[in-house]
Formats: sequence, structure tokens, C-alpha cells
Amino acid sequence: MEASVNSPDMEHVLIIEDDERLAELTRDYLVANGFRVTLEADGNRGAQCILDLQPDLVILDLMLPGEDGLTICRRVRDDYAGPILMLTARTDDMDQVLGLEMGADDYVAKPVQPRVLLARMRALLRRSEPSNLGTADARLVFRDLEIDSGTREAWLGGARIDLTSAEFDLLWLLASHAGRVLTREEIFAQLRGIRYDGQDRSIDVRVSRIRPKIGDDPHHPHRIKTVRSKGYLFVRDA
Repeated sequence: MEASVNSPDMEHVLIIEDDERLAELTRDYLVANGFRVTLEADGNRGAQCILDLQPDLVILDLMLPGEDGLTICRRVRDDYAGPILMLTARTDDMDQVLGLEMGADDYVAKPVQPRVLLARMRALLRRSEPSNLGTADARLVFRDLEIDSGTREAWLGGARIDLTSAEFDLLWLLASHAGRVLTREEIFAQLRGIRYDGQDRSIDVRVSRIRPKIGDDPHHPHRIKTVRSKGYLFVRDA
């Protein structure tokens, strides 16, 4: 494990990548843009490294010696609340879907332009920051489901729901527009700042992960409904 020498006040990024040249080039670019960076090349040490360091963001390669990125993501997701950005050299949709199902917040296909990677990182970091909202609508209540945008937490029947940063963002977006169908185009524009290409399944995967967490029946959902050929509807009084 190798760490860059920077101020501890800088946002800390952990890169788990076995391609030494790529990892070092990425580190140098991020350091030049104000980040503190730690490198790890061994998949067998990846999960423990995330848990020990608790970085602000993890860049995780899918294919690693030892444990792969999917395994690492699954192992740490319950104990690491920060965003995980997964890198994949393959364009197989199943890899991307599996990564999201394991709890990754976003994914980027290699080769990736440094500016694109930086933009995706900054978007994830912005979304994971606690909100400074002090308005009454910072907390939404739907019977036994409560969602608070200030603390970025949600509760079901008084018990805290374990949500990734990306899952919270999607839940809040849908809930704050309760009673209205949000198209996939609108959701992508709001959450990822990119246009929906008609193929990306990340929103569908996240909805499928959120439903059981908020007490929704995955097979016959009553809270988050799929509106065929359009998008999703969060039912206000389900």
C-alpha cells in the first residue's frame, strides 16, 4: 500500500488497481487536483484497506489479483458508507449490473479520460456530503418510512435503513416527487448529469435494491412502482 504525501485535510481517495502505470498516472492526476491518494494493488488486501482507512472515495478495479472488485465491494458495503467508483475494462452490461448490485455507486469503462473520471468522482463526493438544508421539507414522512436529506438517512419503523450514497440519492429524488412519474431521462439528468442512453440499467438495479430495504415487495411493489416505457412512480400513501 502506497500513500501520497499531502495534507490530511484533503479528500482521501483509495485506488485499488493492479495496473501499476495506470494507478500511478491516476494518482498523479488526482494529487495535482487537490486529492490525497493511497494506492493498493492486491485484491486480497483491498477490503481490509477500505475498512481500515475509511477514505472519502474508493476507485475499485473489477479485475484484480486475489479477490476481485465485486467480492471486495460486497464485503465492505455494510461497513463503508463512502462512494465506490468501479473501473471495468469490459463493456459487458452484466459486469456493470453486478457491480451495482454489490453496492458500487457508479462505474467507468476503461480506458477513461482523466477529466471524465475526475468529474464522476466530484459528482459522487458532492452527493455524499451532508446537506445544509434547514427547511421543513428536509425530512419526508410516509407512514412508517422517514427520509432525511440533511443527515442523508432513512428509517423504516424507527430502524435505520442501510443505504449506499447512490441509493439514498435515488430514494430521495423519487420520494421528493411523490405522486409524479419520473422518467429515466429525468433521473439520469438529476443524479448523474448525463443523458440516458436507453441501455444503462443502473437505475433499475438501484430500485430493485431499494425496494426490500423500504419494505416494498420486489415482485408486487406498492411504494415504488415501475411505469412501463416511462420510469418510476413513488406512491405517496402506499
